[in-house]
Amino acid sequence: MADHFPLRLVDSRMLAPTVRHLVFERVDGQPLAFVPGQFLQIHFHYDDGTPTKRSYSVATVGDGSSPAQRIEIAVSYVDGGAATRLLGELPIGGVIDASGPYGRFCLQPGDVHPRYLLIATGTGVTPYRAMLPQIEKLLAQGGREVVLLYGARNETELLYGEEFEAFAQSHPGFTFHGCLSRQPRAVPRTSDRSGHVQGVLAELAPGAERDIAYLCGNPNMVDAAFNALKEFGLPVPQIRREKYISSR
Repeated sequence: MADHFPLRLVDSRMLAPTVRHLVFERVDGQPLAFVPGQFLQIHFHYDDGTPTKRSYSVATVGDGSSPAQRIEIAVSYVDGGAATRLLGELPIGGVIDASGPYGRFCLQPGDVHPRYLLIATGTGVTPYRAMLPQIEKLLAQGGREVVLLYGARNETELLYGEEFEAFAQSHPGFTFHGCLSRQPRAVPRTSDRSGHVQGVLAELAPGAERDIAYLCGNPNMVDAAFNALKEFGLPVPQIRREKYISSR
């Protein structure tokens, strides 16, 4: 049974014009044991008293070997959304109810494929941020490569982009491509790509013997990338998916 606990907001900042990064601690002072890639559910009520909940991937950078004292999530603005109002207006020290962690969108120890293709749009990139220490250990074993394709409309929407780029510079086996569909950067980078992430897949020439893929983000992107990867010959068990659906 999932653990239920109150969270207190201790810090926040804007990641993008419509995305807020929130940092919480459990009110009871206990750390949160989670595996990178898992998510929490935030519980609250609509104005009429009806209970509801929203799911957010844990963005805390960790390797899963020890519980985290700070619990980080990224929240997108949804026009008229109840969760947007709750979390967007939550003051420092404000308390919300949560449960979890849930989910299996995690790196599996038994995977033996030489290359990992991590594909995301929007806040779907948060699980990959949490996985960075695991990715570091994976690369240290040798014979592995990790490529992150992150789709956004413009550079202001590349959440945690500087962190991924710094990680790529210090870890030769990790490649980060910001895929910009609407507007290129003011100062383009050689790692940038234009268009949608699924359109960039052809450059990587995915193959069943080499690749395992993770897809997280907008359902349309997840479906399009899933179909593209199947056309490249990846069997379904080598394509792992998690869709982010914006709810009011």
